Amino acid sequence: MKVILAKSAGFCYGVARAVKIAHEIAENGGGAMLGSIVHNANVVEELEQSGMRRIESPDEARRGECVLIRAHGERKEILDTLAERGAVIVSAACPNVCHIQSLVTQAEQEGRRVVIIGESHHPEVIGISSWCTDPLIFENAEKAREYLEIHPDFANLPIILVAQTTCIRTVWESCVNFLKKECTNLKIHDTICNATQRRQSEAADIAAEVDAMVVVGDRKSANTRHLTEICRERCSKVLQIETADELSPEFLSGCRAAGLTAGASTPASIIMEVLTTMTEEIKTIEGTESFEEMLEKSFKTLNTGDKVTCVVTAIGATEIQVDVGCKQAGYIPVSELSSDPDVKPEDVVKVGDEIEAYVVRVNDVEGYATLSKKRLDAVKLWEDIESAVENKTVLEGIVTEENKGGIVVSVKGVRVFVPASQSGMPKDSDLSQMLKQKVQLRVTEVNRARRRVVGSIKSVANEARQAAQAAVWAEIEEGKHYDGVVKSMTSYGVFVDIGGVDGMVHISELSWSRIKHPSEIVAIGDHLDVYVIGFDAEKHKISLGVKDKTKNPWDVFMGTYQVGDVANVRIVKLMTFGAFAEVVPGVDGLIHISQIADRRIEKPADVLSENQMVDAKITAIDEEKKKISLSIRALLAPAAEEVAEEAAPVEE
Repeated sequence: MKVILAKSAGFCYGVARAVKIAHEIAENGGGAMLGSIVHNANVVEELEQSGMRRIESPDEARRGECVLIRAHGERKEILDTLAERGAVIVSAACPNVCHIQSLVTQAEQEGRRVVIIGESHHPEVIGISSWCTDPLIFENAEKAREYLEIHPDFANLPIILVAQTTCIRTVWESCVNFLKKECTNLKIHDTICNATQRRQSEAADIAAEVDAMVVVGDRKSANTRHLTEICRERCSKVLQIETADELSPEFLSGCRAAGLTAGASTPASIIMEVLTTMTEEIKTIEGTESFEEMLEKSFKTLNTGDKVTCVVTAIGATEIQVDVGCKQAGYIPVSELSSDPDVKPEDVVKVGDEIEAYVVRVNDVEGYATLSKKRLDAVKLWEDIESAVENKTVLEGIVTEENKGGIVVSVKGVRVFVPASQSGMPKDSDLSQMLKQKVQLRVTEVNRARRRVVGSIKSVANEARQAAQAAVWAEIEEGKHYDGVVKSMTSYGVFVDIGGVDGMVHISELSWSRIKHPSEIVAIGDHLDVYVIGFDAEKHKISLGVKDKTKNPWDVFMGTYQVGDVANVRIVKLMTFGAFAEVVPGVDGLIHISQIADRRIEKPADVLSENQMVDAKITAIDEEKKKISLSIRALLAPAAEEVAEEAAPVEE
């Protein structure tokens, strides 16, 4: 029997990001989680133990406390309440979910009715629903059909169609096909997460070729439940579990092949525990020996230099006793257990572990054999290092020292020299900053006789960067959102890394307000929620935006002011013919030179300066051209006229 583990099993990007942010908050003094940040009780419990306080309501948040918003996102009114209470909101909401929230908000402003394909009770859908008014939620095409039968006029409305990120692909496609036929003005956005689609597709393929399928994940998790449903369509024997304890030997009995997958909120530790349990169950089912085989084994003897497989039976202060499956008893001195002299035996092996060792000495008179795990490990490690050169295997190690020509990385006890040019750091960089860092490298040269190993970190980093770049270019599309990092800055904009590829955010796309330099609002290293405005795959150029298009400054202005109102404005630019002033962020008005003072002036700078705040009267609004005329003089003229009247002679 064999076990097939799905490559896509476990944490998706959004969940991994949420858990990472939670750990960072915990390490920096702790905070609160609003509800379960992911659908996995084990992960949430671990975060609580690390210093994250779990709260169920925004009313439990403390002023100034960091409150983490879960990967599924949250209702808008909840965020507003947290802000009112003075909490520091840290959003771990998946960028894909934030994108859907933005889509439905904008669509409703355009007059479209929002339709969500998903589960109405799911936290993600509940959160998305709060960003628009009275959306319709259909769990499948049948529900959509029932609604249209009762409300036939709905088919003629302008509609936007989005999906829960974990929606089953076949459910989404059946809804799209039905609504396309029925509705006359339908705008479709396929918002199913790419990772979800890959996970569901892989689970379906594995389920089709195995006799039994195990799905691991929290029972509250929608994507885990969907995986189970998909597997049951293709395999008659499917079991959904949360931990390895729920797996029984009977489930795998009689199977030639078994499959294993897991939901997006399932940590790798639980997946590996289930995989190990399945493997052990298979050994139990297949490993029964006949009496003749066991009798023959009992007569086997050991010889010095043999490599044997043994089972740990006891751990003492000075030695580890092992069963070598023959007439001699075996033991491993603690000094022969590991190359690390300070390691504790119980940290290396446990009773019941199956290990390999060299036979160092056999004493047939006393009936025991001395073995060494350390010597075999050393030989195997060098074999692994040598094969790593041939296979171009990526190895992992810790940077332990810096020397004149580069750095030294310890890979399972073997010193690997990495020249400065292969460190992945810029030329003439201070390599000491890499000390104690965990790095990945490839071995490029091995001389076992001289115990010399040379490696390259740069080649692995370059390959990872190229793979990330290829992934970005394969999936990029206009309007897609990314969590980007500001890498560099110029006077005309910033360059943002969106996962191995840099895109350009022009200064005009950074803010609705007029700014002179990007450094006024961002810094290198800042994370930005950016979206794609346009791209040229051949020239490898990407244009990005940051401004929230759903909050049009002109609409804000028109909803706040009208002709005759007085506004406190900021002078943003002085010209020869007048001054431009910001009325609301993103909307400027012109104060003509004749309207700056109640007297004739040579130039605006005689009276005004940039960034000065002044009161001005709105004298005209051109809605078509989106132009505003302002006047300071209109506020000064009445006062001037009163003074003139008082000074005039009284006629008798």
